Amino acid sequence: MRYHVGSLEREKLLELYKGMLKPRMIEEKMLILLRQGKISKWFSGMGQEAISVGVTHALKESEYILPMHRNLGVFTSRNIPLNRLFAQWQGKQSGFTQGRDRSFHFGTQEYKIIGMISHLGPQLGVADGIALADMLRRKKRVTAVFTGEGATSEGDFHEALNVASVWNLPVLFCIENNGYGLSTPTNEQYKCEHLADRAKGYGMESRIIDGNNILEVYTKVDELCRAIRKRPRPVLLEFKTFRMRGHEEASGTKYVPEKLMKEWGKKDPISNYEDFLVAEGVLTQDYIENLKKEITEEINTNLQLAFDENEVESFESKELKEVYHDFDYHHIEPKSDSKEHIRFVDAISQGLEQSMYRHNELIIMGQDVADYGGVFKITEGFVPKFGKSRVRNTPICESSIVSTAMGLSINGMKAVVEMQFADFVSSGFNPIVNYLAKVHYRWNEKADVVIRMPCGGGVGAGPFHSQTNEAWFTKTPGLKVVYPAFPDDAKGLLNTAINDPNPVLFFEHKGLYRSVKGDVPTDYYTLPFGKANLLKEGSSISVVTYGAGVHWALEVLERHPKIDADVLDLRTLQPLDAESIYNSVKKTGKLIILQEDTLFGGIASDISAMVMENCFEYLDAPVKRVGSLETPVPFAKSLETNYLPKSRFESELIELYQY
Repeated sequence: MRYHVGSLEREKLLELYKGMLKPRMIEEKMLILLRQGKISKWFSGMGQEAISVGVTHALKESEYILPMHRNLGVFTSRNIPLNRLFAQWQGKQSGFTQGRDRSFHFGTQEYKIIGMISHLGPQLGVADGIALADMLRRKKRVTAVFTGEGATSEGDFHEALNVASVWNLPVLFCIENNGYGLSTPTNEQYKCEHLADRAKGYGMESRIIDGNNILEVYTKVDELCRAIRKRPRPVLLEFKTFRMRGHEEASGTKYVPEKLMKEWGKKDPISNYEDFLVAEGVLTQDYIENLKKEITEEINTNLQLAFDENEVESFESKELKEVYHDFDYHHIEPKSDSKEHIRFVDAISQGLEQSMYRHNELIIMGQDVADYGGVFKITEGFVPKFGKSRVRNTPICESSIVSTAMGLSINGMKAVVEMQFADFVSSGFNPIVNYLAKVHYRWNEKADVVIRMPCGGGVGAGPFHSQTNEAWFTKTPGLKVVYPAFPDDAKGLLNTAINDPNPVLFFEHKGLYRSVKGDVPTDYYTLPFGKANLLKEGSSISVVTYGAGVHWALEVLERHPKIDADVLDLRTLQPLDAESIYNSVKKTGKLIILQEDTLFGGIASDISAMVMENCFEYLDAPVKRVGSLETPVPFAKSLETNYLPKSRFESELIELYQY
């Protein structure tokens, strides 16, 4: 292996050696502990230390780095206290996830490290968001993100690189090509000779680097970082290396040919570099022995601190509380009595615009949202007021844009993402339910993201543009779900959603956009989450609904004035105002729940179960649920009318009233 020292001084040469030796010695100790049953799992980076250490040393401490399983050298190079790392791997309280996640599945703002999730791909888009925030603030910084050759087959890889290229984001995409995705060799994963060649398709630069040569890694990445800070742009780096142990220890290495293992064993990044430094007179055997003794003492001392710590205790109240970031809601009343009689769609637009003025680091992203104003024209006219840097057209890549929004949040900005149609959120489902929803519970990081969801049927849009899919998200702890029925609620709740540092799915029924009008305060104001609105009071039956269902229920009740009903508009589904539901049921003794979503597995089922568990003795009749047919949403008007629950609600309401 050839080493080119160039202008590097002795101090830097030694620093890089120490940087690689420390994670190697920690790993050797962890393998012993694994065999002793003192840790549960281990993902080894032996043979790949030069990449983690070289890249991290090329970055400034203020620059974010997004590592993976085999990047222990990133954490040690950033000088994270070893007792906290060891506590993390043992599931102890002082670990970064307090026992809620394992190994390297964590981040820490203090050290500018953002950890991975097992789904791999989303962190590439998160790096885009972090870099976008730096670029918008004109901070000359680089963001480095790691992935393996296996994850380059994921759609998120393509999406993230494409976004970074289109927006000229200062991201180093670091592929550790170690030959195997678990046990699958590269010839069964991709056809191109080099993964770096893919950069041509994205219009970006690329480099192929010997990932076992610490000086080549450090000097080339350092040179690139200096260039990118001056002229922001993404670069794809392919580090050629090898994994000397299994994907994780339980998987072993029997699938690797012995000859290949021996060839790469000769290229060990630490032993080769050590021999070079000894030959150059930079290292002596005494220095090596003393350094190893020093590192061993540090490891043992910090391991003992972790071992001495008590096992993590579970307190239900604490666990439930920390699913969400604290939100100190401030109720803001309009400054004046001025109101406009406007459409639902105009109220959404007005709330969004006023929030853009209120939060000067709020970014709107979505397909066609800039000059075109979005397909529903909600952001029409925003570009002249806020510029294309804040109102950003995106490629068609829902997953990466949700991840980018998460990156903006990590770097201190707010994001509103418009799904062109709520149906399309399926393409961005993974980062919503696995990253945004879990990030605060896992390592205390907020996800300051609102995802706007134009939804609903009744407009003849067919199976791919008509779903109301709120139940996909009410099931997922960590997400908030808002679903207004009136213009004034829509504006106030949207403002609150943007203020809230937690991820919010904000459902906007397309059928209400231009059909429903109301008096809406012209000034900025907020409305609280978790507070249902009692629209109509009665004593004979409770009607609980939301979205378009509110208008259907009111319309049906107008035709049946003898039915004396409470009508409760939920407004938010998570948090849910269970108290108002219970109070109404205790008064009337009868409950019918109306949702536009298909019946099975919807919010109505949960409300029904909650009422049965908490108000059974007050019920005078079975709880009724009414929803759409168990089919996709049909296109033809006659089919869609039969699909939707409006007419069935009327007959079920009458039947329940007469029970």
